[in-house]
Amino acid sequence: MSRIAFLGLGHMGLPMAVNLVKAGHEVHGFDLMPAAVDAARAAGIPIATSGADAAHEADVVITMFPAGRHVLEAYEGGLLAAASPGTLFIESSTIAVDEAQAAHALAVAAGHRSVDAPVSGGVVGAENGTLAFMVGGSDDDFAAALPLLEAMGKRIVHCGGPGLGQAAKVCNNMILAVSQIAVGEAFVLGERLGLSHEALFDVVSQASGQCWSITTNCPVPGPVPTSPANRDYQPGFAGALMAKDLGLALKAIEQTSTDARMGRLAQQLYAAFAAGDGAGRDFSGIITDIRAGTV
Repeated sequence: MSRIAFLGLGHMGLPMAVNLVKAGHEVHGFDLMPAAVDAARAAGIPIATSGADAAHEADVVITMFPAGRHVLEAYEGGLLAAASPGTLFIESSTIAVDEAQAAHALAVAAGHRSVDAPVSGGVVGAENGTLAFMVGGSDDDFAAALPLLEAMGKRIVHCGGPGLGQAAKVCNNMILAVSQIAVGEAFVLGERLGLSHEALFDVVSQASGQCWSITTNCPVPGPVPTSPANRDYQPGFAGALMAKDLGLALKAIEQTSTDARMGRLAQQLYAAFAAGDGAGRDFSGIITDIRAGTV
């Protein structure tokens, strides 16, 4: 059993922390948002007075923050100094690759171990303990983190050295965004050609166009009853989060001088989608903008 400080108890972080408790670990949490603190207390997670207080006697510190600047500010603002030497830091926010590498360097310089371990699977995956973790770090640090990640996820992949977990996440979400746009365009085209949603789904879901964006996140109501389209595009994975992740992908594209025209276009389309009411809707809701001709 490990004593874990879990910092960031939002929609993803709280169910992840709860699954660690279910696995027998001692978890102490912290979050700046009162609503998140109240929800964590209701779930039985003891709340520390600060992130540094939570980290003080922890074996492991897990962070789940909105952006890379929050991670670096927390690390430099007392979190690393408060932890005992050799504490394992698991950074599960989705941040830029260079930010993840900077966070790792800060942790190592302070005498700690560190992995970046962003997640895929959304709130449902967090609640069910079926998340996918993409992990960057040394073999030894990955081995130390693995039992904890297995308590929260179903698929854990060691992607390489520091920052490469984030690299895998950026690449995955760029593919996801491009495919979700393509699926939305195909359904709108099918509508205008006279195809029913069910007929198109029955063909594509079993043909060469098959992908997660159709078989799980189908953007029209009916064929996949659990998709957000059947809940008026309640997320799910919100458009604002997809726009954020594609911003990270664009940064990586520019830093590496990669000819990624589809990725650049997806970033532009989701930035526009998230600038309006798409920010709070599931990212598959971009089909409504495609249908209206506003993307």
